[in-house]
Amino acid sequence: MAKKADNAFYDAALGWLRDNTIRMAACSAEPANYAGIAAVKLAEATLASGDFTIANGDTSGRKVTIAAKSGVTIDTSGTANHIVLHNNSAILSYVTTCSNLVLTAGAGNTVNFPSWKVEINAPT
Repeated sequence: MAKKADNAFYDAALGWLRDNTIRMAACSAEPANYAGIAAVKLAEATLASGDFTIANGDTSGRKVTIAAKSGVTIDTSGTANHIVLHNNSAILSYVTTCSNLVLTAGAGNTVNFPSWKVEINAPT
């Protein structure tokens, strides 16, 4: 028996991510919950719904691509190893790892977030 899911299934989940995220933070560790972001946040960018593009997945299923953000002020020095999407009030929308990047706070110091994606593959 074949397995499949309609695009509406994927788009509902990816649309929820878009609709419930207004910030992207580079963090020095995985926060345990929304309140834990403050203790590990190194830099943070504001996102808008237009920063999320839903399309066919690279492998299968569907994906949402989060737009790049350049020149984001580094607020706290440390090594970024997680990226956190959140709604700035209570919800950790999505948490993932990233390559270690040493960030140094100081006048004019910034970091660039490249574009990246969240992909939900088709059932196998």
